[in-house]
Amino acid sequence: MLSASDIFLKHLAQTSPHPLELEVSHAKGSYIFDKAGKKYYDLISGIAVSNIGHCHPKVVQAVKDQVDKYMHVMAYGEFIQTPQNELAIELTKLLPISLNSCYFVNSGAEANEGALKLAKRITGRTELIACNKSYHGSTHGTLSVSGNEVKKNAFRPLLPDVRFIDFNNEAHLSQITEKTAAVIIEPIQGDAGVRIPSANYLQKLRQRCTEVGAQLIFDEIQTGFGRTGKLFAFEHFDVVPDILTIAKAFGGGMPIGAFVSSKEKMDLLTHNPMLGHITTFGGHPVNCAAALANLKVIQEEGLVSKVETKGKLLQSKIEHPSIKEIRRKGLMFAIEFDSPDTVQKIVLRCLEKGIIAFWFLSCPESFRLAPPINMSDEDLAYAGNTIRQIIDKCT
Repeated sequence: MLSASDIFLKHLAQTSPHPLELEVSHAKGSYIFDKAGKKYYDLISGIAVSNIGHCHPKVVQAVKDQVDKYMHVMAYGEFIQTPQNELAIELTKLLPISLNSCYFVNSGAEANEGALKLAKRITGRTELIACNKSYHGSTHGTLSVSGNEVKKNAFRPLLPDVRFIDFNNEAHLSQITEKTAAVIIEPIQGDAGVRIPSANYLQKLRQRCTEVGAQLIFDEIQTGFGRTGKLFAFEHFDVVPDILTIAKAFGGGMPIGAFVSSKEKMDLLTHNPMLGHITTFGGHPVNCAAALANLKVIQEEGLVSKVETKGKLLQSKIEHPSIKEIRRKGLMFAIEFDSPDTVQKIVLRCLEKGIIAFWFLSCPESFRLAPPINMSDEDLAYAGNTIRQIIDKCT
């Protein structure tokens, strides 16, 4: 009889030759438990997804309640469904007035695909500009605007008419011209290793896009929903995008994404051609119900206001002379060392000790931490102390 590991390796497509193979029994709050009953402190939230922890009771109840009413009934955009309506109202209440129309999809990559299409439809232009070391997804379109050549080269040809500039480099903003349909950018670069721009840079980027008529797309798929100490990272910089993309922590553990813009712009997808963007499962009522509950938990429990304090606490427990740099915004961390080998040892040793940390695709000399934003101070302190002890032994 095949073991669970054998089935996983033989019958499920793998993303790397060396998966962690933690066999999950259940997850609750800030913890994941394996089949042997071992408890793991989840310091990455499923890669910035479980911002309010695993299986929050209000999200679970919302899912159960909606399943009893109906699940999928029609492709997105035809039937009026209460979970979609209620989620759109709640989300747009929290956003600037110009971001008042939501298109619900299934993932972050799909949200970015929709945003890129919308920008081309708005402007009638084809050129897309993104940043070096950026990550926007693994579909052909989103890979085209991701700045990691190692990950891209085997899948060419990709989208034409894509250009790259350096993140946080004001001199490169002149490359945005009247030919540019959109600039897609993470307000804080995630996979590049938590790269935080100056407020001045994003403000000048906004100004340049406005001057030349290019659409500014903020990819908040990793940074959204309290991760950085604001509900959305762009709020730190006093800049509003033309199009916002969200996913990951949006659904409270359920798969949902969205691209958000003005009603006037979104209406362009309804004609010339009609059905300019379509999705079968986008806006799935169960996922919308979960996302609505998730938003309410974040607001009602005042979680965002506590994020920076918790981030400072965790950083204070981890700090060690061997660390080259800690880059942090809220509870979004990159912890950098002199070599990728050191990072590999630390991450694997953390797993042995019941702490889940993880790597970056485009920054191998750092490891990431992104714990639930409602993780208790006691758990953050314990996890931070454990990581510091591991660093001491691995460096």
